[in-house]
Formats: sequence, C-alpha cells, structure tokens
Amino acid sequence: MQTSISNKYNDTAQGQKANSILRSCVHCGFCTATCPTYQLLGDELDGPRGRIYLIKQVLEGNEVTRKTQQHLDRCLTCRSCETTCPSGVNYSKLVDIGRNIIEQQVSRPWHQLLVRYLLRKIIPNQTLFVFLLKLAKWPRKLMPLHIARKIPQINKPQLPEFLEQETCQRSMILLESCGQASVTPDTNRASKIILKRLGIELQTLSKAGCCGAVSHHLSAEEEALNAIKHNIDVWWPLIEKGAEAIVVTASGCGAMVKDYADLLADHPDYADKAKRVSQLAKDISEILANEDLKQLVSLQTKDRQYQYVAFHSPCTLQHGQQLTNIVEPILTQLGYSLTHVADSHLCCGSAGTYSFLQPALSQQLLDNKLKSLCSGQAEVIVTANIGCQMHMASKAQIPVKHWIELLV
Repeated sequence: MQTSISNKYNDTAQGQKANSILRSCVHCGFCTATCPTYQLLGDELDGPRGRIYLIKQVLEGNEVTRKTQQHLDRCLTCRSCETTCPSGVNYSKLVDIGRNIIEQQVSRPWHQLLVRYLLRKIIPNQTLFVFLLKLAKWPRKLMPLHIARKIPQINKPQLPEFLEQETCQRSMILLESCGQASVTPDTNRASKIILKRLGIELQTLSKAGCCGAVSHHLSAEEEALNAIKHNIDVWWPLIEKGAEAIVVTASGCGAMVKDYADLLADHPDYADKAKRVSQLAKDISEILANEDLKQLVSLQTKDRQYQYVAFHSPCTLQHGQQLTNIVEPILTQLGYSLTHVADSHLCCGSAGTYSFLQPALSQQLLDNKLKSLCSGQAEVIVTANIGCQMHMASKAQIPVKHWIELLV
C-alpha cells in the first residue's frame, strides 16, 4: 500500500512502525472473509481492510473524527485477519497505534471515559475485584436470571492444593491471572497438580500483578508498561535461578506476556529482560505437548464425568499465539471425544473488555458461538482463557470449564 505519512508522525517510532505495516498490505481483502464484525455488520469500515484505510488517513494528516474512533472501537482485536492474511500484515500492532493516536485527539463522552477507567482499575486489582463480586452477591439474587448470570461468581475450589512434599527437579513460574485466581481457582490448582505429576513444580509469586493487557488494549500505554516492568522485576530472580518457563493458563495473558519483548524493545533497562521473559512465556498446552503424558493417561478412568467435549480455541491462543491444534491432541490422547465445531476460527465475543464496551455485538457473537459449540451434543465446553470461559458460561446451558480441569 502506497503511503504519504505526514511530518507529524513520519519521524516518530509509532509512525515508522505503522508505515511499515501499511506498506505490507496489498488490498486483497482476504481478511474480510474471517472478520467477525464484518460478517455481522457488512460494512467495509468494520473490517480489517477498511480500518487500515482509516488509520492510514489519520497518519497522512486527515481529520480524525468520532466515526473513525467508533469503527476502531468495534474491532475485537481477535487477530483472525492476521491468520488469514497472505502478506503477513501485523494488523494488531497497527490498530494499537491507531487507537492510541485517536484517543489523544478525539474526546469521548464522560460515561465512556468512566467505564474504561473503572475497567482498568477493577479488573487488574484482584482485591478490589473480589470485594465487588462479594458485594454483588445479594443484589444478584434479586436480578433477572439473564442479567445475574453475566456477573461472575466467586467459586470455591473443588480440587485439593496438592500438598505432597516430594521435591521436583524442574521448576517453572505460574502466572495466576487476575480474575481467574478467584472466579475459577481450580484452573491453577489443576495446573499445579498435573505438572507436579510430571515432575514440575509451579511457583507462584503473590507480588506479580496483571499482565498489562487491560490497560494496553484501552490505550493506557504508560499504565500497561508499568505493569509489565513490575512483573519482570518480580519474576527475574527466579529466572536467574533457572526457571524453565513462565506458564500461563489464560491465553489472553499469554499473548500479552509474549509481546513484552516488542513493547519494551527500545527500553534501555528492560529490553533484554523483556525479550527473555517473552521467550520463557508458554501456554500450558505448550508445556504438556512436549511431555510424556503416559502417566496421565493411566490415571484417567472410565467413570469420568464427561466424555463428549466441545473445545473453543480462544482467539488469543489460535490467532494471537498461533497455537492451533495443540490442545485437541492432548484431550484425544487422554480419551476424550471432541465434537465438531463449525467456524471455530471466530471469536466468542468476549475479547477482553469488549463484552462491556460493545455489548450488542458481543452478545450476537456469543449466540453464534454457543450454537456452533453445542451443535454436536457436547456434554461440556472447554476453553483456554478465563474471559472466554466467563462469557460463555453466562449463557451456556452446559458447563464451561478450562480444559486443564479435565485432566485431573
């Protein structure tokens, strides 16, 4: 794509990066075929190619309007277009740059600013998040069911903490993830149990905080970078002691941590450390895919609770981390029967904070996704990201779990 970046952006790091991405686009339009919002709305400007043109116009000095902002707001950043693109256009980086620039030039209504601020302050703060969920316990009982189910509940763990004292020769760091530790505590407990059976000790560090994704995707870049640097500082002593990996059980967090290297590439003190952290970051499926699972197979019994399983691959797993067909073979090896899921590449509508900011589109995508997941008579839906799990559980008629829980 031919560009003529204005002087205002031409000499900036953001402008140069955006220009490089824009020039890699060849206008083919393959991305529109796999874009969830384009499929729903049928508007070129609500597809990747149209949004690329909008960002190009901004960088070339054209007027920035609320309409431009609205079309970028509707983007899920699911990155399905990146998987489809034959030219390798790094769309997610470009849309981040476009959103940051537009956020500085176009004022939002006060209620939008308030909601975005609250999301940034509540979701990453586990103490506040849990307090508010507890506070909502009684009002939830008075709400209509379809509304009450949208409010996450604090679930008591059903799995043991696995307190056996045998020493493991191998050690990895576990990122607990903000809401997951309280809303679905069995995800991390199951992960510790499974990896300990394989001789791997998962170490958790209470001082580690949010991965930074919420702030990053809401264009609060300085806030996101502070969260990233804090986590690197907390993890670094264990990394120096030889931790093999940073295990992430929420694929949204995993995609973010793997991006630390790029986000801090120019930082004089953190660039090298961030690169190392991104190299060590692994989705738990990547760890298990490289281990001998015979011991786990022998522990699986015929009287298991579920047999027929529908797997929803989160966008952050299949498009963000480019990890496709990695969970499914593990489940199959352990004897589960996977049902067919049509349009498995499409987003469920959760997309981080998207379900709060774009509820109408989010609910349409959720309805379509649940229809696909339940068409094969599945007994349970499993996924790899807490956001997807909570979003689907708000409407699903069958249980929704993290897939690692099936292995215990």
